Amino acid sequence: MIKSVCGYCGVGCGLEFEENKLVGDVVYPTNEGKLCSKGVSELISIQTPTRLLRPISRENLDEDFKTISWESAINQVATRIAISNKDKVGFYLSGQLLTEDYYIANKLMKGFIGSNNVDTNSRTCMSSAVVAYKKSLGIDYVPVRMNDVHDANLLILVGANTAEAHVVFHNRIKTAKKNGLKIIVIDPRFTDTAKYADLYLPIKPGSDIDFFNLVSKRIIDEDLIDKEFVENHINNFTLLQNKFKRLPSTKLLKRTGLTKEQFEEFWEMYKSNENIITAWTMGINQSVQGVDKNLAIINTHLLTGKIFKRGNGPFSLTGQPNAMGGREVGGLSTMLAVHLGFDSESIKKVNQFWGTKKVSNKPGLTATQMLEADLDVLVICHTDPIYHLPNRNKMEELIKKIPLVVEINAYENSETAKFAHIRLPAAPWGEKEGTQTNLDRTITKQEKLTRVSIDCKADWEIFQLIAQKLGYLKEFCFASPKEIFEEYQEMTKINPHLNIYETSYDELKEKPFVWGEKIRENKEFFTPDKKGNLFFVENKVLSEKTSLEFPFILLTGRTRDQWHSGTKTNLPRTLLKHKALNFCEINSKNAKILGIKDGDNIRIISKRGQIESVALITDNIKIDTIFVPISNRKINYLTNDLYDRESLQPDYNHSAVNIEKL
Repeated sequence: MIKSVCGYCGVGCGLEFEENKLVGDVVYPTNEGKLCSKGVSELISIQTPTRLLRPISRENLDEDFKTISWESAINQVATRIAISNKDKVGFYLSGQLLTEDYYIANKLMKGFIGSNNVDTNSRTCMSSAVVAYKKSLGIDYVPVRMNDVHDANLLILVGANTAEAHVVFHNRIKTAKKNGLKIIVIDPRFTDTAKYADLYLPIKPGSDIDFFNLVSKRIIDEDLIDKEFVENHINNFTLLQNKFKRLPSTKLLKRTGLTKEQFEEFWEMYKSNENIITAWTMGINQSVQGVDKNLAIINTHLLTGKIFKRGNGPFSLTGQPNAMGGREVGGLSTMLAVHLGFDSESIKKVNQFWGTKKVSNKPGLTATQMLEADLDVLVICHTDPIYHLPNRNKMEELIKKIPLVVEINAYENSETAKFAHIRLPAAPWGEKEGTQTNLDRTITKQEKLTRVSIDCKADWEIFQLIAQKLGYLKEFCFASPKEIFEEYQEMTKINPHLNIYETSYDELKEKPFVWGEKIRENKEFFTPDKKGNLFFVENKVLSEKTSLEFPFILLTGRTRDQWHSGTKTNLPRTLLKHKALNFCEINSKNAKILGIKDGDNIRIISKRGQIESVALITDNIKIDTIFVPISNRKINYLTNDLYDRESLQPDYNHSAVNIEKL
């Protein structure tokens, strides 16, 4: 029997592999034996005809691919990198990489190529939370853990559909509810999660800042602040108080689309519960004001002192299995490894640790900037930017202009594949080992369950081969993921709050490790003055506006049994039964006006493109709002490439569209 951890969402469930089947690990604390349908079926994703199994290349995009040797492929990639300006090279990584993969790619690009152009698809899901945590708490730190729901009295879920995106964590929430936890769900859709709510609030898309500003204003007006905590540990209270005096409550409430009665019911629940967690995910983060929305939520916890206590705090729910590990190891272009910034002292430490002088003090290109940056070389690893970046028609034209696009992937049927010049076969989940950090700072060990297929290599090996070909033999001579992890552990000592050095690779085989618990115990902020920061934010209504031509707002999101573009989850028949891959939820009143019936084929149109879908008529979505799941691979032909100015995260959930019956 081999114990490992799931490679899908950020929950990070422990599992056991025995006789070609997967079962939940009953002693693993995160899931206690439970697995979702995706996790149970994960073995099928290894042995599939859609695997990419050998290196292939072509000179031009209109040519067929030809099989080549690894030596030839690595030579081509390294040669092009060597002759290119370092700022014209980009590494585009993924929250599905293991920490060791991330580390090698990050070390190569930032330490030895000398550019910070290494970023990740986590930019499109969690970067707004990262920026907000750094501004308010001083570091990228999630101050809540999943088991805190058992100590909470009230859980507020906003822009989060845990029943479909974090299934096993949702099961924990349901257990806590049986023991008295109250649940409020705030969402324009009456989701599967909302079915378990004690109170459901059908908020208007884009009004989250107004709602949480109203909450903070009421906290101040009714003197519900934690005076001792705010006085001794929090900055900017007087400024926030004065700003809120000028904000009319009626205007804030009107913007939310909620009635006074609905908000007062929320407020009574809020006031009468001592321990409160506010949890959110892409419905908050994926916004042109994603950082401000995060700050508006965090404000409510700083004002009330409901943070750094069990059962309390702001809780961003990471979507991918190792998005957190990528943040820790420096997988974002806007930070260095181990949560360091680009100040001279941090750069000195990183240069000294890696034995280099090339670390730049200039933030690199984000994933959402790379295709527009006129790059010479783009290496894409275990992700599919043509599928997941907004305004797809534009992105397709941009990627065609890059002279060398290298795709490292375990599967051959990505949307990006048709734009690649070289494709390198990577080992998928189950064929490699390493570590990952789940959504509540728990580091887990992913084990190799079966042999590596034919000519595939682990992602870290591929980046190491490139590094060696570039001449960095001594700096990149790792023989195993264990050796990489141990070097990374040593690096975390540069920034002691990231106390990953307290565990070991071998210990992680037996039990997970949670970093940063002393931060909660010591109630530590990591700002220069060791105090948390309140920020006054306003809804600036920056998203795309509806019009007579495009009268509907498009919402996007996951469904329970599907994962991203479906290269893995489209295969098992069991994962195709719960919900269709392509549908469009339309409010029944809108459908009646348009003459659209349930099951009708429809076209959805935006300023940027159009797609076809199937109408699902329902009263579970607000009027003038539609929902299309991201399992529809063409969804981003519609979405808008507006970005948050600080996090550069896309505004996926506010695109103006129209619908017509086919």
